[in-house]
Amino acid sequence: MNRPTRPPPFERAQPVEALAGTIERVTFHSPETGFCVLKVQARGRRDLVPVIGHAPAIAAGEWITATGLWHTDRQHGLQFKADTLKVTPPTGAAGIEKYLASGHMRGIGPMMAKRIVAAFGEATFEIVEAEPGRLTEVDGIGKTRAARIVSGWAEQKAVREIMLFLHAHGVGTARATRIFKTYGHAAIAVMTEDPYRLARDIRGIGFKTADAIAMKLGLTPEAPQRLRAGVSFALQTATDAGHCALPVADLVTLAGDLLGVAADPVRTALLDVLETGEVVQDIVGDRACIFLAGLHAAERAIAERLLRRARGTPPWPGIDLDRALPWVEGRTGRTLSPSQAEAVRLVLASKIAVITGGPGVGKTSTLDTILRILRAKGVRVLLAAPTGRAAKRMAEQTGLEAKTIHRLLEIDPKHGGFSRDAENPLACDLLVVDETSMVDVPLMNALTKAVPEHAGLLLVGDVDQLPSVGPGQVLADVIASGAVPVARLTEVFRQAAESAIVVNAHRINAGRSPEPGVRGADSDFHWIEIDAPEPALATLVEVVTRRIPARFGLDPARDVQVLTPMQRGVLGARNLNRELQAVLNPNPPTSVERFGWRFAPGDRVMESQNDYDRETFNGDLGTVARIDAEEGAVIVSFDGREVAYPFGELDTLVPAYATTIHKSQGSEYPAVVIPLAMQHWTMLARNLLYTGVTRGKRLVVLLGQRKAVAVAVRGGSVRPRWTKLRAWLAAG
Repeated sequence: MNRPTRPPPFERAQPVEALAGTIERVTFHSPETGFCVLKVQARGRRDLVPVIGHAPAIAAGEWITATGLWHTDRQHGLQFKADTLKVTPPTGAAGIEKYLASGHMRGIGPMMAKRIVAAFGEATFEIVEAEPGRLTEVDGIGKTRAARIVSGWAEQKAVREIMLFLHAHGVGTARATRIFKTYGHAAIAVMTEDPYRLARDIRGIGFKTADAIAMKLGLTPEAPQRLRAGVSFALQTATDAGHCALPVADLVTLAGDLLGVAADPVRTALLDVLETGEVVQDIVGDRACIFLAGLHAAERAIAERLLRRARGTPPWPGIDLDRALPWVEGRTGRTLSPSQAEAVRLVLASKIAVITGGPGVGKTSTLDTILRILRAKGVRVLLAAPTGRAAKRMAEQTGLEAKTIHRLLEIDPKHGGFSRDAENPLACDLLVVDETSMVDVPLMNALTKAVPEHAGLLLVGDVDQLPSVGPGQVLADVIASGAVPVARLTEVFRQAAESAIVVNAHRINAGRSPEPGVRGADSDFHWIEIDAPEPALATLVEVVTRRIPARFGLDPARDVQVLTPMQRGVLGARNLNRELQAVLNPNPPTSVERFGWRFAPGDRVMESQNDYDRETFNGDLGTVARIDAEEGAVIVSFDGREVAYPFGELDTLVPAYATTIHKSQGSEYPAVVIPLAMQHWTMLARNLLYTGVTRGKRLVVLLGQRKAVAVAVRGGSVRPRWTKLRAWLAAG
């Protein structure tokens, strides 16, 4: 197959160059992110050079030294992209006047700048610092204005000292700007006292970066401060993998590997951290486990609230189903199966209940029946789902408004958390949550806190899918506890059974391999066997970009989603994104490269963290609408809502031509392509493959090694998670 030539990988090493010169003009500067576009009279160059970088404060007339790379932009021509940007005050009289006239110093405009330099010349800054009283010698400067000028100079000097300190300790300018914006003039004090605060407080700075800074500040490998931080971050790493806790021995091993030290000092550090109350020890099963205190409290609170609700009676009056069901069936033209009718009966008799089941088993029609009956009785109902796509699908299926859980709880970015809570509960008699398998412990804690005491709660989801990306396995623990009424729908309806996607999803869930030819050439499920990952890569690109569009008329950039078990490897999300981006968006008119990725208009992207300020959340899919060079931002459209990402904050945005199956939860796509190979060994599990297959609406193509598929379908679940919610519910 002839594949289009792709550009070289973004991470290919290029020689770092240096540039020095005087800033002639500040074209753009963002006080929030530090991103700036400068015109510089560079040493050794005749014309002004556009320089792009980051600095917390910058002004014309200043002398800069920068390191970075030259880059030719299609729209703006040759530019110097600076990784580090060091700024020093100007020394010549002309430069000093330009600096003072830039508006950077409070109390000085162009005319005043001219008078000050005329009076003091090249000694201006020495006089401002050492003899500030002499400023009143200049016509138009009284004591008040002189004080403002001195204050402004002191502030700029402090900023420079902080930046020099950060640069000296290996922090690049973009991160240094973020540190300065977080801590202000206390930045040096914070870093000196506890450099590990950086990893806790500042997005984009992890433990390794903070640890490197700590080492440069003189901490020894076994310093108690370092060991305590290592224990805390090892436990945080475990929660990032979905656990609410870790057995003590596992945590000691993980922290020891992270820190590169023996087990004994780690155990001592763990005792110290336990004394602070940041972590809690409790028994899960028969093992002593360490929890982050917040997650331990959240799981316990969820259990208490659910048990209290399970002991209550529903807020609606008793319903005669012998009359209600024929009434609904007459309006919809659908007749419920006996198992669906029993599910309706169970839910309407309970203050809290669960409906679970796989694809094609009638969850939607069962829920629709429940909602029609209750709304006819005047019951106030609210619908919610974890993602925007899931909420949109829920609204389409029920004809009622549905919101994301975050929007329903009304995010309060100013103070953190949500506006809706026990003191300001939701206005409803019943809350229905779809795709509950995706809801993690912190979100379920916030949700159960906001449901009014009198109201009912209905959790809907497929418990056989992967658990949430965040910590916990709420739906699975609730069902397994036996503390809450559960309706499990298992009967696949005749119309759904005509879909090979549905049939094979249920085969996988039952531990059997999918049948590739169950519906012939026009099937909605295809299995292309592969022998090895490397040649399969070319096949995958051809399937996405040529075969699917040719046979099914789908747009490869908009309708086809590649879902893979892992980030790493030839068939991992990172490599697949580079390969697919090179073919599907090869020559964009403009682009920006940050954090190892290229972003260009038309690129499919995904948010990888919860960002309450932007109201974008982990797993949200969007498309790059445009690049705003003036504002230094990438503009992303999330289902029509435009969100700006400054260039310095693109670290949470990743290309999404391919993504992990975990990240796809709650979403459906017209077509899904799933590579599955033995290189994915650590992730091969039944619920992972099942989740991936059930994401496809019209088409699923599995590019799988036969052995890898067999391992997945026989392998049970992805690693079990350490949680205590099930035990607390069962003991209730």
